[in-house]
Amino acid sequence: MSALKTSDIVVNRAGLPVVRGASIMVERGSVSVLLGANGAGKTTFLEGLSGIAATIGGAIELNGEAVHGLRPGARARRGLAHVEQGRTVFRTLTTEENLRAVSKHVDVGQAYVFFPELEKRKNVLAGLLSGGEQQMLVIARALLMQPKVIMIDEMSAGLAPIVVARLMAATSELARQGLAVLLVEQFAALALSIGDRAYVMRRGRIVYDGPCAALAQSPELLHQLYLGDAAGM
Repeated sequence: MSALKTSDIVVNRAGLPVVRGASIMVERGSVSVLLGANGAGKTTFLEGLSGIAATIGGAIELNGEAVHGLRPGARARRGLAHVEQGRTVFRTLTTEENLRAVSKHVDVGQAYVFFPELEKRKNVLAGLLSGGEQQMLVIARALLMQPKVIMIDEMSAGLAPIVVARLMAATSELARQGLAVLLVEQFAALALSIGDRAYVMRRGRIVYDGPCAALAQSPELLHQLYLGDAAGM
């Protein structure tokens, strides 16, 4: 049983179709990578899965349970975490206060085990953290909810290569610990290097579903998939 499974998901924006019949599966203990050009519909797709955006067609299953009719909070309580793009932190709260905002009963020590860098900055206002530290913070905050599936949108946007490498390693570690990870990423080569299964979205449709290794070894195919030059598109 897949940790996350979608079938023919449809999401509209302003009455226009953005995601058109997208189907994916994300397995426990693995990283699934969702690639595509800007405007392909990747972020809208994740928002449909977490319930931020309404789906008008298709089905979403979390550990075999249908969740597409549930509100975002209910999906989160069932184990679906969504780390949105933009690194949204409470800028006037400290790092530790951001972590405690998840729940007054949470053990923030778990976050520091996963990201030791944050413990050194626990009393610093989140608005003063570097971009990489803020990204670690939003991921750590999501992990404190003990999700079964974590979706991470554009994790490396605007970050230095050394920071991106650290975050990619952390993403791999999440999968090794048994989480199902769905990663939307602009740096295709890096994402494919840590991923197991790849999906490419173009104009709201999934146009590739296969092993990351196979796609990584064929940059020409990836280019065609992005631009829509591949046969049958």
